[in-house]
This record gives sequence, structure tokens and C-alpha cells, in this order.
Amino acid sequence: MHPEKHEILEIDNLDRQILSILMEDALVPYTEIAKKLIVSAGTIHVRMKKLEDAGIVKRSVLMVDHTKLGYDLTAFLGVYLFRGSVYKQVITQLESIPEVVEAYYTTGQYSIFLKIVCKNTNHLREVLNEKIQAIDGIERTETLISLEESIKRSIKV
Repeated sequence: MHPEKHEILEIDNLDRQILSILMEDALVPYTEIAKKLIVSAGTIHVRMKKLEDAGIVKRSVLMVDHTKLGYDLTAFLGVYLFRGSVYKQVITQLESIPEVVEAYYTTGQYSIFLKIVCKNTNHLREVLNEKIQAIDGIERTETLISLEESIKRSIKV
């Protein structure tokens, strides 16, 4: 799988200000953003539609603290594939595992780098042994357990 070439789109200062506000809190109403930036709410709506159509804004997501739902363990998995040609099949199977919350096709030591969340070490062992390592095409995995998430943010625009 080859990464798509991304076209760099020009955005102006108003677009940047709108994105900055929404990246801090995606629930801020357009009317409040409009008042802060001294434009109409319609302008904010039109600009957001333009940013969505251009693919700059992909979607809004609800960030949930998984630890408060009983998922106290975060781990990163380096995945070794038998051969690169199985990547798409492996990713399709990984998508069906709810504990896999992020997946990256990488260069270097691993073919795929995963972020998974589990309830505890027993749950992690179950996910590894019964779900991930059971996928055809995965040669082996290497697990790193996260002790703390220190930084999580979007790039400032």
C-alpha cells in the first residue's frame, strides 16, 4: 500500500482561527465562534463546509476517557508480517477487533504499529493470543505497555 500524495490546500487566517477554536473544543457553537471572530454564523458554517469538502476537516469525534470505562491498560504493538503483500488483509481483520484503536503502516522494524486498549493484563493476553496473533499473515508481535499518556493533541494551525 502506497500512501496517497496529499495536495496542500491554502487556507486563510480566518480558517486557521476557526480550526484553532474547534481543535480546543469541537462543541463550541458556530454562533459563539462567529462572535469571537466578529463574523456571521453563516460565514463560519460556509467556511467549515469548505474545510470539510477540501478534506482538511475529516470528522468530529467524541474523545472518551477509556480508563473511566474500565480500560486501564494501553499498549502499543509492533506487528511483523510474513510479507508485505498481506498488509490489506491483515488491516481488514484488525479493524474488526474493538480493542485496536489506531493502526499505522510504518517503515523500519515493524510493518504495522498498533495502539490497543484493554481492561487489564489478562485482557491484553487474550487480545494478543486469541485475536491479533491468530490473524493469518502476522509473523509475530512486540508489545510495549504505556505507563502514562503525557501528550495528546492536534497540530496547531
